[in-house]
Amino acid sequence: MNTIVPRSTFSQQDRDLVASLFADIGAQTADTEGVSRPAYSAIETATIDYLVAFARKHGLEVEFDAACNALFSLPEDLAAEKFVLVGSHADSVPNGGNFDGLAGILAGLMCLVRAKNEGRRFARPVKVIALRGEESAWYGPCYIGSKALFGLLGTTELSARHKGDNRPLADHMAEIGIDMAPVKAGEKLFDPSCLLAYVELHIEQGPLLVNKDLPVANVSGIRGNFRHKAITCIGEAGHSGAVPRAYRRDPVLAAADLFTRLDDDWDTILQKGDDLVLTSGVVGTDPQKHAIARIPDSISFSLDVRSQDASTLDAMRDLLRAHMRIVERNRKVRFELDDELGVAPALCDGDVVAGISAAMRRLGFEDYVMPSGAGHDAAVFANNGVPTGMIFIRNRNGSHNPREAMEIDDFMAASSVLYEYLTHSEAA
Repeated sequence: MNTIVPRSTFSQQDRDLVASLFADIGAQTADTEGVSRPAYSAIETATIDYLVAFARKHGLEVEFDAACNALFSLPEDLAAEKFVLVGSHADSVPNGGNFDGLAGILAGLMCLVRAKNEGRRFARPVKVIALRGEESAWYGPCYIGSKALFGLLGTTELSARHKGDNRPLADHMAEIGIDMAPVKAGEKLFDPSCLLAYVELHIEQGPLLVNKDLPVANVSGIRGNFRHKAITCIGEAGHSGAVPRAYRRDPVLAAADLFTRLDDDWDTILQKGDDLVLTSGVVGTDPQKHAIARIPDSISFSLDVRSQDASTLDAMRDLLRAHMRIVERNRKVRFELDDELGVAPALCDGDVVAGISAAMRRLGFEDYVMPSGAGHDAAVFANNGVPTGMIFIRNRNGSHNPREAMEIDDFMAASSVLYEYLTHSEAA
């Protein structure tokens, strides 16, 4: 039986320092509720500038890649030809929580600062990255910053419109200084062979660690997804009191019929023991036309389908289209799909997972391994051949909302696991 008492190896001074960093950035990016750090915005840039100033104050080196992501390192690792990359994203959803993404960057920075202060070297060179543009809330596509590095942003994604000003993603990227010619040509913006591993520390965005009373977990893999920003169901407008049911072409009830069919599929798939989650987070009729006494002529809705299994995603895509054909025939409506966005499921690397597990055991933490239901930049690195791992931190009240409630003590515990992995792991 393991009798080691779980512990953080960071000092109280480190704890106080990182608490002040979270507080400062939270105050600087506060919105009417929570924080808003829009992808490829002046606010996101100011957040990265704050991190750069902190890093330089503590003797770290700073560089920027071709996608305007910031990279931090110990001075002796600046010119390393191969290195472990640690980090997460600097942006947030609108009115989100302060810890989503930011925790992974600050954990990496605290590991660098600690190594600098203690005069230690990592087992392998380490660089910390502050990625831009992970959240899909602003444009629709997700993992924009990491996809750009691998040359994976296509015309559809670059043309995606910002939810606020309706300008295309490509314009916003160019505005912060990114040379868009290689991005549009699908060129890699760095040499992936330089990465020995990618490790991302992130708050858990669900309830498992809270329910299990565990501060930290090791991640085995990340769900993939396909999604539609706007599917439109087109029917026929009419008076709410004058058109009998048999003569209606009601797009709202047609959409509800489709959702019910998809929900039944979801239940069946779960009963078979397979993995699936399904969400329609944006639903609405035209606000310029809708009225309480009017049958609407159309309704639009988003659809986000996620699974750890690619075959399940393929099956749900086929079911979606089959159900649409049935509902169209039964209710005399028409569905129009916008361009599909998506990313494949990703498995974490066995050696990296084993190294993180060993670090957890050495520090006395339960070696708990779990999948990630939410998506992360780590999925892009993993699906492009980079050995990848993730560390989860317990977090109450979910995520993508102002009520995120990560405890600093849990953050220090997870950062200790990360530091232990970086200073002892030789896994390639």
